[in-house]
Amino acid sequence: VRKNKGKIIRAIITETEAYRGENDLASHASKGRTPRTELMFGEAGRAYIYMIYGMYFILNIVTEKKDYPAAVLIRCVEASIEASKNLNGPGKVCKFLQIGKELNDWDMTRGKKIWIESGKKIKPAQIKKAKRIGIDYAKHCKDYLWRFTLAGRNN
Repeated sequence: VRKNKGKIIRAIITETEAYRGENDLASHASKGRTPRTELMFGEAGRAYIYMIYGMYFILNIVTEKKDYPAAVLIRCVEASIEASKNLNGPGKVCKFLQIGKELNDWDMTRGKKIWIESGKKIKPAQIKKAKRIGIDYAKHCKDYLWRFTLAGRNN
């Protein structure tokens, strides 16, 4: 959920990718602790937002205990306003939810500007696992089944 200028925007997360630990060669944290990656080593629930290709912001959520770098990338959402509108691609997600660099390091557990709400209960059988996208450089880590999609969605 995103609240911006008094307007509430809701969407259902339908695809994510996990990035976990310094040994995950697809993770920014594989380069160690740097000013850019410091947020990944922080508290769970923080928004980790950065720009890709010099034009798109993407949203990650820090997920593990302090000092262990891990985050989940929000790759795809389904707009609740238009249930048939699928926003595939992390750049489209941020554009739709009006997420920019100003929300980097935002505590998503506090609500107010951006947060995650409970939704419909999802059964494990409804979640498909696959390889992450666009990380062929990550050697053996490219084969990890750390991409998760809701079955039956057009992700």
